[in-house]
Amino acid sequence: MTKNMSNDWRTGFGVIEHSAATIARTDKFFAKRQYWQGFTDSAQAETLIVAADRLANAAMWLTAHMTYASRVDIHGANLPADAFKRNPEGHTGGALNVAIGFVGYLLANALSGHTRAWTLGQGHCVAAIEAINTLTGDLSPAQIGRYERSETGFSHLVSDFYSYAMSADGRPAVPLGSHVGPNTAGGISEGGYLGFSELQYVHMPLPGERLVAFLSDGAFEEQRGSDWSPRWWRAEDSGLAVPIMVLNGRRIEQRTEIGQEGGAEWLEAHLRLAGYDPILIDGHDPLAYAMAILEAEEWLSRFIKSKQAYPAPLPYIIARCTKGFGFPGAGTNRSHNLPLSGNPSDNAAARAEFHEGARKLFVPADTLETAVNALAVHDQQSRPRESQNSLARRNVELPSLPVPNWTDVNSQRERCAMDAIDEYFVDIVRANPKLRPRIGNPDELRSNHMPRALELLHHRVNIPENGTPEAVGGAIITALNEEAVISAALGNKGGINIAVSYEAFGMKMLGALRQEIIFSRRQHELLQPPGWISVPLIATSHTWENAKNEQSHQDPTLPEALLGEMSDISRVIFPVDPNSAVAALRAVYRTHGQIACLVTAKRDVPILFSGEQAEFAMAKGAIQFEGDATNAQVQLVAIGAYQLQQARQARERLDQRGINCSITVILEPGRFREARDEIEWKYAVLDKDLHVLFPTNLPRIIISHTRPEPTLGLLRRLDGGPSQTKALGYLSRGGTLDVFGMLFANRCTWAHAVASAAGLLKIDRGSLLSQEELDAVDEQGDPQILRRDTSGSKNEEKIP
Repeated sequence: MTKNMSNDWRTGFGVIEHSAATIARTDKFFAKRQYWQGFTDSAQAETLIVAADRLANAAMWLTAHMTYASRVDIHGANLPADAFKRNPEGHTGGALNVAIGFVGYLLANALSGHTRAWTLGQGHCVAAIEAINTLTGDLSPAQIGRYERSETGFSHLVSDFYSYAMSADGRPAVPLGSHVGPNTAGGISEGGYLGFSELQYVHMPLPGERLVAFLSDGAFEEQRGSDWSPRWWRAEDSGLAVPIMVLNGRRIEQRTEIGQEGGAEWLEAHLRLAGYDPILIDGHDPLAYAMAILEAEEWLSRFIKSKQAYPAPLPYIIARCTKGFGFPGAGTNRSHNLPLSGNPSDNAAARAEFHEGARKLFVPADTLETAVNALAVHDQQSRPRESQNSLARRNVELPSLPVPNWTDVNSQRERCAMDAIDEYFVDIVRANPKLRPRIGNPDELRSNHMPRALELLHHRVNIPENGTPEAVGGAIITALNEEAVISAALGNKGGINIAVSYEAFGMKMLGALRQEIIFSRRQHELLQPPGWISVPLIATSHTWENAKNEQSHQDPTLPEALLGEMSDISRVIFPVDPNSAVAALRAVYRTHGQIACLVTAKRDVPILFSGEQAEFAMAKGAIQFEGDATNAQVQLVAIGAYQLQQARQARERLDQRGINCSITVILEPGRFREARDEIEWKYAVLDKDLHVLFPTNLPRIIISHTRPEPTLGLLRRLDGGPSQTKALGYLSRGGTLDVFGMLFANRCTWAHAVASAAGLLKIDRGSLLSQEELDAVDEQGDPQILRRDTSGSKNEEKIP
């Protein structure tokens, strides 16, 4: 140990000091020698604490340079003006606070001999993580060789941060972003949408796993539901999850709600009411973080052994700190982003401020080397490095998929597609007992036709009510909060998941879904595909069948938005009958790392496909349903169950009038888009296969579940222009109507399709529709003249 590495851990180092409370807590743990796993005496533990103090200072020093400097001086000398960025960026104050916390996490791992996973709710503070990973040499594959513990390596890191460097194909050209990404070693979530890590962390670790979740006090008011974790945690099926709120209290313009209401003491009282057991610590000290993590896990271990009744009063660490602690500008509004009074590149006073702050944080190279080596006890403890934590290395074997009990197309006329999904999901769960199941449910599963799943898995509650499908260990996470329940499914990446929602209210899940989609897609781009089983979101009680409710319940924006993401990761599927719904679910569970929205009717619909046909249609993305497109005069393209019913009725009329018409059903429209990069091209249908289904120069009417405009944009490869292609769909019209009323209001009935065919074929509409029908289509007559059995069965009336 060098002269710069004092053995007295109580003295601190640089800006790090240990309070009397932290010292007392540490002494208490030293007395419990069983918690220092892997050590014969406390000497090495003391060395680790000393090393952590040095590493924390170095991490803050490097983090500050990432915001302001384009290079470093490894000897700590002042930098000239041209060594500073002309346009500095960085959420510096928060990152400085997180740097201390993350070193505390590393210290807890080293002291206990366990490598915990981590997640960062405030993902914009990633500079702290990247700085520490560079200092310790625990880097992602793309970063190795570029960022290292040298002046050159540090300078690469600081110059790359917010460099906006771009490759020839328009992708980031450096392995470093402004948020946690797949290039962040050990990272599992971007943390770009405040509040979702807070909702997911309790669902992440499997039994035997450990997780530390760094949470944002801003997210406390951004996303409600994060204080429900005691409702969901169960020792029987969950690992140890320790939340840490970095309570630094400043936003850009005003204090957070916690600060307005009374600070840490108010938050502590609030958390106790929510079922937590808060632990207040000094957020300016990595040792305080480490001791609190170990204390929290000790408490959880005692609870598990005691077999007390749930809910468990989960430990919740409140790390009280000043935003930007340890650097000039701490505690000011500036500390949120750029804490100095000006830009060091052109402001001498700001440059002096920077140098003063950096001097207080500087750690000489030999001291730093000794500290890093002291903390590198992974091999000695036979544990992986933090970049290889269990959650970051998720690789779940795809589930065993039993042969479905396909609905016989000849056995019954109609069936609910949701019933078929329910039956098959239960079969999958039973066939895969080692996969922890989670159902995200914001409403009523029975109403949404999943009674079998409900009876098997039960709502998770603390005190079950007699005679109800509730259980302490239930696998159904139910709350009137869409963000919270989708997070239960997205957090459970070690198991198998499904979420069920009204289509309209699934919009409230979109932020969480998009964060997962983006992160997974970036992993694929980096050739690091994720290993979690793909997650289906069933959007039912959807736009067309939710006619009885007001227009708030009639909204196809969710599938439209998801179709805007890359289709190889963000799948949107429109089953049209029970068998295609089951085939869609099977297709999702055959993959890793995808989010799939299945827009599924919950009313009875005709059984149209055999199991074999449904599987074929899912494999191809579409299927020729009726007629022969190669010989047709006009082609009807149906996307959605009710749309197919209208297409069948339109074809019936056209056939009766001598117009040769075919129907093609698209189950997964994203596969027919004009791909936007090489990965999406590999997922898209080839031109030769597309032209078999959709011959060129054929007049085509697309009847879509979604709005016509995004449908036409998505299916540009099918679009022959206004004279050849017409799209019908949701026109943002609705109200308290029935299914026929919704179809008519949005000009999506069979008659509107027939009228459109007449326009494309340039024939008189009167040759295809009666005057009464034309008046209805033109909104001049009685709409009821167009009403037919919306199940798709033939109308028994004589057709004019």
